[in-house]
Amino acid sequence: MPRIILASSSQARKKLLEQIGLKFKVIIPSIKEFKVTKANYKSLVIRNALLKAENITKRVKKGIIISADTVVVADKTIIGKPKSIKDAFRILRLLSKEPHWVYTGLVVMDIEKKIKLFDYDKTKVWMCPLNYDQIRAYLRKAKPLDKAGSFDIQGLGGVFIDRIEGCFYNVVGLPLAKLVKLLNKVGIDIFKFDYK
Repeated sequence: MPRIILASSSQARKKLLEQIGLKFKVIIPSIKEFKVTKANYKSLVIRNALLKAENITKRVKKGIIISADTVVVADKTIIGKPKSIKDAFRILRLLSKEPHWVYTGLVVMDIEKKIKLFDYDKTKVWMCPLNYDQIRAYLRKAKPLDKAGSFDIQGLGGVFIDRIEGCFYNVVGLPLAKLVKLLNKVGIDIFKFDYK
C-alpha cells in the first residue's frame, strides 16, 4: 500500500479524507499561489493544485500526493480568504446578494511512477439574504479567516445556504467523487484496501 500524502493545511480536507477511510500523512506545501482577479478559473485552481503537489515532491521520494485549490467566484471576481474580519463581513454581504461559483482544482500524483493526474469541479451556490446582525453574529462564532469566501458550508455557515447546484464536497474543498476516480487510476481503490 503506497503512502498517501495530503498536501494541504485545510482541516476540512483532512476530515473528508478521514471520512472516506483513507490513512494519510499531512505535509503542508510551501508555495506562493497564483492570484488573479479575472482569469480562467479552471486553469487557475488546477495550476495552484499542481504547484502544491510539485512542492511536496521536493521533500519526499515516494507516495501518492493529493492536493487541491479552491476559489470562490462572484461577479467575475475571485474571492479568496478574507484578510480581516472587516473583509470577511464585506465578502459575506457580497455573496449573499447573488449566486456564486466555487471552483476546486484537484491533483493526484504518484511520485515514483511519475503519474500526474488532475481535474476540477465547480458548484453554484445560492445563499440566503443576510443582514448585518446575522453576519456579525456568525463572525463572532466562526473562524472565517482560513476559508475561501469566509464561510464553512459543513459547519455553522451551512445555515446560510439556500441551495447548491453541483457537488457539495467541492464547496467544502475536495470533490470526493472525482478524487476517488483519480485514485483508481493510480491503483488505489478505497473499497478494496485495508488502511488499518
